[in-house]
Amino acid sequence: MTATPSRTGATGFKIRRLEKPEEFRQVDEVHRSVYGSDATDAVPTGLQRAVQDNGGIVLGGFVDIHLAGFAVAFLGWDGAALYEYIHSAAVRPEYQNHHLGHDLFTSLRQEVLQLGLSEVRLAFDPLQSRNAWLFVRRLGGLPDRYFHHYYGQMADPVNRGIESDRVRLVWSLAHPRVEQRLAGTYPTAAEDEARWASATPLIRTEPGESGLRLPVEVQEPEKPVAHLEIPFDLGLVREHEPEALRRWRHATRDAFRAAADLGYVVDDFAVVSVEHERRSVYFLSPAPNREGDEAPPNAAGRG
Repeated sequence: MTATPSRTGATGFKIRRLEKPEEFRQVDEVHRSVYGSDATDAVPTGLQRAVQDNGGIVLGGFVDIHLAGFAVAFLGWDGAALYEYIHSAAVRPEYQNHHLGHDLFTSLRQEVLQLGLSEVRLAFDPLQSRNAWLFVRRLGGLPDRYFHHYYGQMADPVNRGIESDRVRLVWSLAHPRVEQRLAGTYPTAAEDEARWASATPLIRTEPGESGLRLPVEVQEPEKPVAHLEIPFDLGLVREHEPEALRRWRHATRDAFRAAADLGYVVDDFAVVSVEHERRSVYFLSPAPNREGDEAPPNAAGRG
């Protein structure tokens, strides 16, 4: 097999397909660095090899020969469309503020386009602000379905103690929105804050005893724009308000469903500064229904 070409990401990581058995084995090491030493659901080495050679993509971000992060995607088919589905992706904690995730996904986009495909899908926890910021805000993907307790109970430190709800993200790789976001074109902070101020809050929150915001009420959208707040840092909630994890899960689940029932869809994600407090929100608006309008995927189609 000939060596696969590598790309140097914007932050200096070498991004390329994994090739050697020792490289595939490093995927498990990265996975355990994120999800704990007891994590058992990393992608087996043999399966990675099979995926890589049969239409899927196993991509790594390297520092010299050291694997700093990875993404594993396989071919998916829903009866109408062929796409790549990202099953697993992770970045070692020491590299999580170095934009490696963005480099991995933009390189994966090029790999998928070279395969002749135009869509990537994945599922992520809608309470994880860091992931929503990357997938929706920076990459331009849009959630289209909400899944209730998707994986069942999970014992790793990242997911323990909370139902494993997920949203499915559809990343339309050649869509103008995606191209604009990858080119660095986003709403300004002032535009985000103005939109936040004019929107219906689907989840009303108040500071708890620890100072962290907690959900106190879910309401239906009443204005052309709505926002759905999530924790700015779910890890801090887990550390300081662990009993609130389920409150957050149930509140966001109810809010996504209520919005979907009324025809609202997620069209962006932002972190806004309100009175010196950073708050993470999905923005939602009614799905266009006039002939000729292009509607984004449904924000929360089923649970």
